[in-house]
Amino acid sequence: FAQSVPDWPRAPIRFIVPFPAGSGTDLNARQIGDKLAQALGQPVVVENRPGADGSIAAEAAAKARPDGYTVFVTSNSTHASNPALKRRLPYDPIRDFTPVTLIGTAPLMVLVANALPVRSVAELVAYAKAHPGKLNFGSGSASSRVAGEMFKAMTGTDMVNVTYKGNPQALADLAAGEMQVMFCDAGTALPQVQGGRVRALAVTSLQRAGVAPELPTVAEAGVPGFEMIAWTAVFVPAGTPEPIVARLNARVVEILKSPEFRQRV
Repeated sequence: FAQSVPDWPRAPIRFIVPFPAGSGTDLNARQIGDKLAQALGQPVVVENRPGADGSIAAEAAAKARPDGYTVFVTSNSTHASNPALKRRLPYDPIRDFTPVTLIGTAPLMVLVANALPVRSVAELVAYAKAHPGKLNFGSGSASSRVAGEMFKAMTGTDMVNVTYKGNPQALADLAAGEMQVMFCDAGTALPQVQGGRVRALAVTSLQRAGVAPELPTVAEAGVPGFEMIAWTAVFVPAGTPEPIVARLNARVVEILKSPEFRQRV
């Protein structure tokens, strides 16, 4: 097999994504995949495997042949949040993967349904305390779940979690008023916020976000010390030959540094 490494790739490459189409991780994967296909001369096929907070996709990627033809484009949900939230996982986030490169980091947005009579984090906290257990917060990723649970713990509020296969589905229910609160990655949330279908109260980073500088941070809006940052990254199954990892890293980093990609992100 080592002799075939210099000829990589000679067949289509599969990008496994643990969230549905339209999610922030999926959008990153598709943008990178399109450019990578051009650079390598082989198709890149994005395979969405949502469910179980990304564990289904992570297990599939971990068990794939380490030959450079399976790439896992994922987030901190599978590699940081899940190990903290779940007693058992069908994969090991360290042992089963070799990291290729970080794609980037981004805050989550605190969103509420338009019908909910709150327009600030302080008002959300007050409303939740006045109606314990009556607000539902949706989460389509482990990161969204962690953000919501951390918000509850730091504000002394009681909200009920409703899990989804992905944030796009949760966001649709929020826009329809089927639930009231959500902590959603900015890439997925922003179009809905700009379209007026949901209301954004704050961002979860310690600094304001360039894509929505008018929004305060949760910390400055009344919850000191609150911070939740999502990251996305590229991995391959452990055991993938180092020359392939190095070549994949070089190509993906070129894409990440391109002005076109940075502008789209």
